[in-house]
Amino acid sequence: MRALGVRLRARRAAAVTLARTAISIAMPAGAAVSAAYAVREYQRGGVSKEHSAASMIVSGLASIGGLALLYLAGGGAVLGRNPALLLSPRPLAVVGGLVALTAAAVIAGRRVPSFAAAIRGNGRVMTWIRRTLASAQEAWQAGAGLRSRDWAVAVLLFAINWLADLLCLAATCRAVGLPIGVVTLAGIYLGVQIVRQIPLTPGGVGVVDTALVAGLTAASATAVAAAAAVLIYRLISCWLLLPAGGLSALLLRRGALRARVE
Repeated sequence: MRALGVRLRARRAAAVTLARTAISIAMPAGAAVSAAYAVREYQRGGVSKEHSAASMIVSGLASIGGLALLYLAGGGAVLGRNPALLLSPRPLAVVGGLVALTAAAVIAGRRVPSFAAAIRGNGRVMTWIRRTLASAQEAWQAGAGLRSRDWAVAVLLFAINWLADLLCLAATCRAVGLPIGVVTLAGIYLGVQIVRQIPLTPGGVGVVDTALVAGLTAASATAVAAAAAVLIYRLISCWLLLPAGGLSALLLRRGALRARVE
């Protein structure tokens, strides 16, 4: 029975992940909306509000850490081919900034004292602000209180996720016959990720596609072949997640309605 319960919880977590990914792709400011959706679904599954929010904080920080790890690996590969790049501090500054951001958030979450208690006032608005800040800090501290081993595993898994996305782009480029090396392709991909983190459009539509096509054509690919590779890559890594996430959201809603009736 215990194994069955664990399996059911794992299935629910997978369904929530697919659904929130589809929401983040399909909607403006999708990251915030999908995080709120995931917190609500986790609460329906019996998880406290603070721990649900903590999971979103840990997920965001681990994603940044995984991307920074991929930048380090890609930077090492590029420097192995051209050590003269060490004279330019800009790539190292980007990686160092990502690592410092993640580490500072974790350390601050463990050491910063409660700041909600410092807010005085008994009005309805002040009470709401105090409760919101207290819940946010509890979630922050719950995420930052994870063991170093758990953080390392989370960052490594996100790095594997980013790497799998890069390999998907490499496979589509190879499928259309683009003569671009893996190191060059990794540089294009990592450069586009900086643009991708700015949520200008839902799913980065138009922005990510244009940046990838421009990078591939600058690397000696023809415009037609570059557009074909990017189209296939985006279809596999992005747009096919929409129906899968929509189906997961419908199944979760159906299960919530059934539980409410029972």
